[in-house]
Order: sequence, then structure tokens, then C-alpha cells
Amino acid sequence: MPCSYQLLIDGEWREALGGRSWDVINPSTQEIVRTMPFGDARDCRAAIEAAARAFPAWSQSTPYHRAAILKNAATRIREQTNALAQVTVRESGKPLREARGEWLGTAELYEWYAEECKRVYGHTIPSRKPDRRFVVMHQPIGVVGTITAWNFPAYNPSRSWAAALAAGCTVVGRPSEQTPLSAMELGAILLEAGLPKGVLNVIHGDPPSMATEMLDHPALRKISFTGSSRVGRLLMDGASRTHTKLALELGGNAPVIILPDADVKALAPRAVATKFLNAGQVCVAPQRFLVHEQIRNEFVELASSSAALIRVGDGLDESTQLGPMIREDQRSRLEDLVDDARAGGARVRVGGKRPAHLSRGWFFEPTLIDGLTPEHRLFREEAFGPVLPVGSFNHLQEAITLANQTPHGLAAYVFTSDIRAAWRAAEQLEFGMVGINEWFPHGVEAPFHGWKQSGQGSESGAEGLHEYLETKVVAFGGIT
Repeated sequence: MPCSYQLLIDGEWREALGGRSWDVINPSTQEIVRTMPFGDARDCRAAIEAAARAFPAWSQSTPYHRAAILKNAATRIREQTNALAQVTVRESGKPLREARGEWLGTAELYEWYAEECKRVYGHTIPSRKPDRRFVVMHQPIGVVGTITAWNFPAYNPSRSWAAALAAGCTVVGRPSEQTPLSAMELGAILLEAGLPKGVLNVIHGDPPSMATEMLDHPALRKISFTGSSRVGRLLMDGASRTHTKLALELGGNAPVIILPDADVKALAPRAVATKFLNAGQVCVAPQRFLVHEQIRNEFVELASSSAALIRVGDGLDESTQLGPMIREDQRSRLEDLVDDARAGGARVRVGGKRPAHLSRGWFFEPTLIDGLTPEHRLFREEAFGPVLPVGSFNHLQEAITLANQTPHGLAAYVFTSDIRAAWRAAEQLEFGMVGINEWFPHGVEAPFHGWKQSGQGSESGAEGLHEYLETKVVAFGGIT
């Protein structure tokens, strides 16, 4: 069924029950991309009830049946990548090459979980009683609600959807109101791939009322949320009333420790490229660069030179390397962080302002700031924008202590050729993912997991699949 950019409920595209609408804005041009329905709790309720009706048949289908549909979806995504990437660029602003990469990664999610769901093994337990046998099995949790962020409009929903569908759950997905179009395209692809009606429902509308309906509806057993720590706390408060299970992937404030034996010439350009991916709007983006004092000046000079060469512009232009930020308020907050750093004695080496040649769109120049200290807001708060702040240290333990000075614990990075220092840092850093000489300590096949205020539960990998399964023990007695 072709995507009509409406609400997908029970296998049909519908208008919102309340008749409201929402303008999706292109952050590069500030123009309206599409006006689409904007629902509320009533639409969410209808979607949950459709998912509940579809659950018995879907949960009892074989993993091989579910896998065939998910693999078909992966194939369709790959065939349509270029067209789908255009949709993502218009709603998110990211460069076209990044959007293509996101959709290809999205296809990998459906393919990987199509294979992994065939390996949800149970086991037997030897009993202390001779006439009793224990069997442990895993079964789908039920209807799952997903609330996902705007920064990866295709990948974020699919990280939950692929695992939940593979596990045998039915889904009510609410993408961000900033970037709903990619999720709607995914809904259409999964329907065309053979997904039965009601198994996946994609809704768009008022965040508080829809989240409340997900928490309150007895048929919805779990919410998977990707977004801010603030909203995560609100969901936790609500879940305490209803005992709705939660999986939370929240904010980060990733440190990067660069020791003096690192290859600075090779490292600096790659650090810049990674930092400015998606205009820095990535939860695992390297945030606080802690560079050993012996090599700090060299790193700053090389990184500044690389940052100055980045091309800023509309994501639909193939030459663009850095797109806009998602909203005006996000850019204004970033400007406040940069101003705070300047006032606190830090030095802006590159950028630090809106690009003069782009009068429209929420752009911000690629920026490098030297002299970061724990007193700066850029040290304490997640920037979520194209700013690379650099601080320094003299001893590894000092760097580890500085790195751990955050309530967040999503990702951290260490660059060194000293295996002893690498192990020491990896063990002491209070983060769910640590990259040692690696900018991407995550993948479809590995758990994506945060510590502290960065969330609870895992996404991706086998752990991500088990997030949507309940464990059951069956005891057989009277066996003689």
C-alpha cells in the first residue's frame, strides 16, 4: 500500500480523529515539506486496540514466517534507498550521503533480526526432585509502544520495530513530530513486504496525550523510548502508576580521551568527521575531547584546519558535508553554550556563529573551542550540535576522573597504543559503550546500552531482541 503520510492504523491510512494537522518543516529552507494529520489519545487508543487484535495470530506465527517478511522489507528498502533518502533529507536536513547510509543501516536491522529471531532458544533445568522437569521458554511480551527521536528518522524507529516484530510483538510506533515522514515510509514498506494489518501501526500527534494513553492502556505492555533524559524521567514516573515496562535510550555526554602516544595526524581529521556527523546531533557523538597536554596544541591545529574545510549547506546538495540543526531553539541553545564558553575563558578557534552565506535554515558553523574546563556548560551539558570542545589533562587517572564527571553514561572513547592504559580506561569508565581506537563502538549485532541517566535496557544485538520477550518456566510434575 503506497505511503499517503497519514496515520497507519489497522492496515489503513487515516486522518486524525480530531481533524488537526501539523506542518513538517525543512530545517534547511524553513519551508513546509508536507502538512499531515496530527492525532491525539483517541488515535493512539485505536492503534493500540488494532495491535491487540493482531497480537494472537502474529505472536503464534513461526519465526521463519516473520523472518521472511522482515527480509522482504530489507530488500525493498535497499531497492528504494535513493528515493527514501530524499524524504529523510527534506524533513531532517542531514546530508544526502548520510541519509543513504541511514537507510542502508535500517535495512540491516530488519535482515539481522530476521535471522536472530530463529535463535530464541529455551533450555531445560535439572530438578532436585526426580519426578519433576523444568523447561524455560521465551515468549513475546505483547503490544509494544515506541516513541522515537528525530535525529535518525528511519533508523531509530527500526531499531525497536525490527526487534519487536521479530520477537512476535505487535507495535504502535510514534515517531517524532519533527520527522514523521521516514517512519510513514517504513510503515508502507512493511505492509508491502507482507506484514498483516494491525501488526504495525504508525501514529503521529500530540506527544503528552499519546504517551499517557500508552502508559494507561492495559493492552500495551511496554514502551521503548529514544529521546531526552527529561522525558525519560516523566515516562518513569508514569510507569510507576501502571507498571508498564520501559526501555529507555536517553542522552549522552561522551568523553574522548586522547593519550600522548596516539597518532594525532591520523586521528584529528577523523575526530572532526565523527563529531560533525548529522551536525553533531547524535546521542553517542564525541562531546568532551580530553587531550593530553603534550599533544593538545597539535591536535587543536589539525582539527581546526579540518573543521574549516567542511562544506555547510542544504542536504540535497551532493557536496554538502554539514546540514542544519533541527530547530531554531536547538540552535539558540547551542549559541548560549558557545557564549558561556567564551565568557569562561575558552577560545573559539573555528566557527562559533551562524554562516553568513546561508540566510535561511537553522545552520551553525562547524566550531572548535579550546580551553574546555569542568566549569563550562559545554563540559556539563550535551551540546547536540556541531561544536567540538577541547580540554586537557596530564595523567590518565585525571582524564578518567574528568570523563566520569557526568550523570550520563552512554558512550566513551579512548585513543592510545598502550594496551595497559586502554584496559585500565575501559574498566574504569562509567559508560555502557567504550570505543578503544574506534569511533563506532556499536552496530546492529552488538548491544546499544547506556549506564546511569543514559537509560535502561538495551537496543540492537541479541540483547535488543530479548527486550521484547518474557521468560516463562514450565514445571512438569508426576513424571516417574
